[in-house]
Amino acid sequence: MDRNAAHRMKRGLFKATHLILLFLAMAIICLPGLWIVLSSLRPTVEIMAKPPVWIPRQISFDAYVAMFSGVGQGGIPVIDYFTNSLIISVTSTVIALAVGMAGGYAFARYRFAFKSSIFLGFMLTRTVPGIALSLPLFFVYAKLGIIDTHFGLILAYVALNVPFTIWLIDGFFRQVPKDLAEAAQIDGCTRWQAFWQVEFPLARPGIASAGIFAFLISWNEFALASQLTRSTSSKTLPVGLLDYTAEFTIDWRGMCALAVVMIIPALTLTFIVQKHLVSGLTSGAVKG
Repeated sequence: MDRNAAHRMKRGLFKATHLILLFLAMAIICLPGLWIVLSSLRPTVEIMAKPPVWIPRQISFDAYVAMFSGVGQGGIPVIDYFTNSLIISVTSTVIALAVGMAGGYAFARYRFAFKSSIFLGFMLTRTVPGIALSLPLFFVYAKLGIIDTHFGLILAYVALNVPFTIWLIDGFFRQVPKDLAEAAQIDGCTRWQAFWQVEFPLARPGIASAGIFAFLISWNEFALASQLTRSTSSKTLPVGLLDYTAEFTIDWRGMCALAVVMIIPALTLTFIVQKHLVSGLTSGAVKG
């Protein structure tokens, strides 16, 4: 009995230590986001205070009111920027997923000449930072006349996201046994039906993960968007943050308020898709 009690106490202590360390790690990760939220609600004097004021002495929603009403320094066309970001991010994500599914499935299931070299070439494109592409893309887009358009940014983000989606989806399709699709075809399914009814549901967690990453990359990208957009008809929310900067001053509270507006849709999408991701993993484990 004493040995069992000591074992239970040891397990309880280990679990408590694990939870405390996990809480501390999450607190460190969430601290910047919490600081942005608090800074959007506190006076500018407290934002610039040294030492920092951790708990706001006065909370105000003036930055949000000014941002959405168009009054004062914070009056930027946030609705237009939000609409542009949503259109560009969703469209580029859908196209990147469609191309990524086709490419990932082809690399996982078929053999063709120079397969490894082509796959390596796709992966090497991810080593080039976006800021290094901004100037060449600007000259190319200027020649084509697609600067300051939704189409131009969507095209750039699709090219940016396709290599990653192909790599991620390829890994998940490789984990799906080929025998399942072959058995479905023996039972009377066409190749297309076997893909949608057997292989696609099992690879859905990887596709969902690729969709989350592709959307977040497009939603948060700044370097390319700042070079390829000029007016409110195409500017995205990250570029809209520059509207809070002047020659000698920066409206930190308004900038933090717009950052909060940017964070909310990304967090909402992540939480929604996370449920489907977990359920897809559980379903695939049960079916396997």
